[in-house]
Amino acid sequence: MIETAYEAAVIVPSRGGAQRLPVLIGALAAQEDAPPFEVHVVVDGDLDGSAPVLKRLAAEHPHLRLTWTVFKENRGRVAALNAGADATSGRILIRADDDLEPGPHYIRDHVAAHDAGPRGVIGLYLNILEPTPYQRVYGDSQDVLHREHAYALPTDQQWRHWAGNVSVPRSLHEELGGYDADYRRYGYEDIDYGYRLHAAGYPVRILPQLATKHHAAAVTTHNKAKRALHAGSARQTFIGKHGSDPLGGDRAPGGAWGLAVRGVAAVTTEPVLDITSRLVDRAASVLPAPVARKLIALQVEAAAEAGRVHPERARRTF
Repeated sequence: MIETAYEAAVIVPSRGGAQRLPVLIGALAAQEDAPPFEVHVVVDGDLDGSAPVLKRLAAEHPHLRLTWTVFKENRGRVAALNAGADATSGRILIRADDDLEPGPHYIRDHVAAHDAGPRGVIGLYLNILEPTPYQRVYGDSQDVLHREHAYALPTDQQWRHWAGNVSVPRSLHEELGGYDADYRRYGYEDIDYGYRLHAAGYPVRILPQLATKHHAAAVTTHNKAKRALHAGSARQTFIGKHGSDPLGGDRAPGGAWGLAVRGVAAVTTEPVLDITSRLVDRAASVLPAPVARKLIALQVEAAAEAGRVHPERARRTF
């Protein structure tokens, strides 16, 4: 391993992040009690002038070791994460997505979490979201349930929440061979990484002190359902590698609700989803909340089922 003066390297995968990066970089520049660390942003195809923004941010924060790589075209999140690790030398690799706003002890707490020995650690998102119809009638309650469920998981299941606010010793990242390049589109590259850490015998823990503000883009039924379709497809890639047991099986939804989900899934493709999910978003702004909630759930769950049964339907890259 390369000798380094840095205790940590913050890896930031970014696509279309010119408006988001100043918040993240400003927060990293304001860290308190942090050991020496570096920050490397990988711009996955520069859609919006992110590279000039990074140049400006480096000048504004000269005390921050900020470097970046710009891909000429979109290569995907896995390629960005692995390139960021390869471009740095910090002992602890911290993944910070470009829409995070870390608190002043983010670096200190991530590094300290590894004093207990080789392991992976996870901080959940404290989501700050626009009040779209989707968010009001469905998303806010799901967000709360998601965190409650995650914190209640037994320790041998916490790897499922590996995502955009995590850290791992570089030695373990290298032992795993990085993120798996077979996950070329949206979804499951993180779950795969967390599971491989767990399967290799290393603990993966969710730590409440690492929870971090997350300025996600406006969430709609359309973008949530599209991600569900792609995640359902990527789930089959995971199952092909590791089997379905780590995910609790690979069964179709049952009961009357499951019948409805399977029926909608049978006709769900990306072009169909573009139309139906936008109609649901419009309806959600005028329908009673319980009815809107059911419609949104049906659309999102059907999209995930379509991806599970027909993984070839997830075609676009985003």
